[in-house]
Amino acid sequence: MIAADITLETVASVTDIDAHDWDACATSLCAPGLQSANRNGGAEPALSAYNPFVSHAFFAALESSQSACRDTGWAPRHLIARQRGRVVGIVPCYLKSHSLGEYVFDRGWADAYHRAGGRYYPKLQVSVPFTPATGPRLLIRGDADGERVSQALAEGVIALCEGSRASSVHVTFARESEWRFLAQRGFLQRTDQQFHWHNAGYACFDDFLATLASRHRKAIRRERRDAVANGISIERLRGTAITEQAWDAFFAFYMETGSRKWGRPYLTREFYREIGRTMSDQVLLVMARRNGRYIAGAINFIGGDTLFGRHWGAIEHHPFLHFEVCYYQAIDFAIAERLTRVEAGAQGEHKIARGYLPQTTYSAHYITDPALRRAVAEYLKQERAYVAAAARELTEAGPFRKAAEEPT
Repeated sequence: MIAADITLETVASVTDIDAHDWDACATSLCAPGLQSANRNGGAEPALSAYNPFVSHAFFAALESSQSACRDTGWAPRHLIARQRGRVVGIVPCYLKSHSLGEYVFDRGWADAYHRAGGRYYPKLQVSVPFTPATGPRLLIRGDADGERVSQALAEGVIALCEGSRASSVHVTFARESEWRFLAQRGFLQRTDQQFHWHNAGYACFDDFLATLASRHRKAIRRERRDAVANGISIERLRGTAITEQAWDAFFAFYMETGSRKWGRPYLTREFYREIGRTMSDQVLLVMARRNGRYIAGAINFIGGDTLFGRHWGAIEHHPFLHFEVCYYQAIDFAIAERLTRVEAGAQGEHKIARGYLPQTTYSAHYITDPALRRAVAEYLKQERAYVAAAARELTEAGPFRKAAEEPT
């Protein structure tokens, strides 16, 4: 039951929330289930790391650029908790009319429910639109009572779902602590996997290569060499070095590749213009140039301890250029900047041979219809077992040297 001194409201735009209040909640240590650990000095180190995707600036760019808006099927319904008039918690919510741009796939659930005579849409999505990166979803100010506020937010999301006549709530790419917290409050648990690279304190790229089995080490060296064999040079751009010309070129790559992958790319040119204006210091553009023009590029966002790889695109295709621009340059940068890991986005078992190992991702789902809930719960039980088994097998098949193998 929501505490008497905590009030809840929803707003239809991130700009209706003061940026300072939003970021004070987004960067706090007060994650659900970890309040007592924080007080005892045992908080998870990752909780203090800056996550660019939950910043006010990132959401503002998504919404002001009309990338995430009612017309694209992402109607903002952000939930705010106030205590004595002060913002103490936020849940970024969107009322959705489809299941695109989420990277946690529930279209099979929607189709089955429709065939049974149910209405799956609208649904309530708690996420960062178009962004398959783990981060906090219950944003709670650091000096607030985290347990009470998180309880109020969880109850508020369910009430918002029912008040909106939505079929369900989907909290995607949540932190594991939130996933467990929400499970105790009636949400179904789902897992999936991505592939992340972890920095073991390497001083340079060759230090990383030395940890790999010989055949993988040789393959990566060959791929890096062949990627730039046709007169290609690689540039890493950040901050004021990212010119409008570079943004124009990258957007052309994004549109070309996104059109082939999704049919219609999600993000507008205005989104990148706004990111360039408000977040350029948190952006790393890796661009490939040949014959005086840019031909390919990848955008990364820089967190407190993580480099987040997002989109890649190209207008010329050269062997291994994708691997160099997206994966090897990201590792180089992370080592130089002493970041602890690189998250290379959704899917892609080909990343394993390049040193990116399986990492579990978490989502929580509240479904109002009891029959649909029972069917989904049974499916998720089997899916979790499959994900765990696949992660074990893929990790064992990773490129790293076994204890008996000597480096060459």
